[in-house]
Amino acid sequence: MWSRRSLPLRNLFVTLAIVLATIARPDAHDLERTTVTLQVAPDGSFALRLAHDPAWLLLRMESFAGGSTSTSTTDAVARDARLRALAPQAIDRVVLFVDGHEVRPTTAEYAPPPQTVPAGAYALASYTLRGRLPASARELRWYYGMIADPYPLTIELADGSSKTEWIQGDAWSTTLPLGGPFTRPPLLTRLVEYVRLGYTHILPKGLDHILFVVGLFLLSARARPVLAQVTTFTVAHSVTLGLSLYGLVSLPSRIVEPLIALSIAYVAIENLRTRTLTAARIALVFLFGLLHGMGFAGVLTSLELPRQDFAVALFGFNVGVELGQVSVIAGVALLIGWWRGRAWYYSRIVVPASLAIAVVGAYWTVVRLVKL
Repeated sequence: MWSRRSLPLRNLFVTLAIVLATIARPDAHDLERTTVTLQVAPDGSFALRLAHDPAWLLLRMESFAGGSTSTSTTDAVARDARLRALAPQAIDRVVLFVDGHEVRPTTAEYAPPPQTVPAGAYALASYTLRGRLPASARELRWYYGMIADPYPLTIELADGSSKTEWIQGDAWSTTLPLGGPFTRPPLLTRLVEYVRLGYTHILPKGLDHILFVVGLFLLSARARPVLAQVTTFTVAHSVTLGLSLYGLVSLPSRIVEPLIALSIAYVAIENLRTRTLTAARIALVFLFGLLHGMGFAGVLTSLELPRQDFAVALFGFNVGVELGQVSVIAGVALLIGWWRGRAWYYSRIVVPASLAIAVVGAYWTVVRLVKL
């Protein structure tokens, strides 16, 4: 299969696979799973809840504490004890500017992840910071320096109204009014936010979904098989994304995540066995699309969206995912499309690239199974 001249390329791709498997997180497609909620009581007291993946939170808090993670993140009791001890430092990680003046929380309390969560949702640990706003507080600006990914900040006022703004990682929020009742943002504004969330879930954060799409692209040098597979994948994951968001279909993430990794490895391995699109391949792509849709749904489910936002969130997020997938395909086509008509394209490009993807997918499958 390998010519003498192709051996350097083979070694390059195998080395790339080993490096990716070593440095990439097994849950590569997940965001930082951050949600922030500020609840304001009638007397001006507030509770600020910062919810995170506990393993990620421990790594970040330890780094800010000036040390290294000495506690195994697989030991939940020890992890929670360490996070509880680090709780006071959470106060220094947030900035609340109210009417142009900083307001500091006075207490911080740690809560471990709940023992049970809805299927498809994530068990998040949280810090709750408490304090008091000035009388007649009118507006707020917010900053949270620990986060790189977009996350939702929800403000809940004493009159029962609420407002959610998506914060772009370590950027400042806009100026948010504290005098209720809140009005819902325009439909277009909310739609754009969910499109952005879907897109960033693929690029740059969704390495496992990226590898799956690249695996689909590598099957054949012709456009029709690529279009047929991507369309099938899109239809399938759109179905389970919608059904999961409305609670009609669900599987625990501990089951979905290993199966998604396995789908990556399988598609890549099949590229080594055939160069033609078959009905069986389309059926498998549809099945794998159903699994990926449940993975996508986990992101929206963890945000605890108001039910009236389900439709716009579903549509916008799905559009963002599709734009991300199109970007991946366009990028791969530009990168290797020049050689798709060459006789050596399969042996020098498809085979080593598929081997690299298969290695990463197999590695993620094993690691995610071990974490069950």
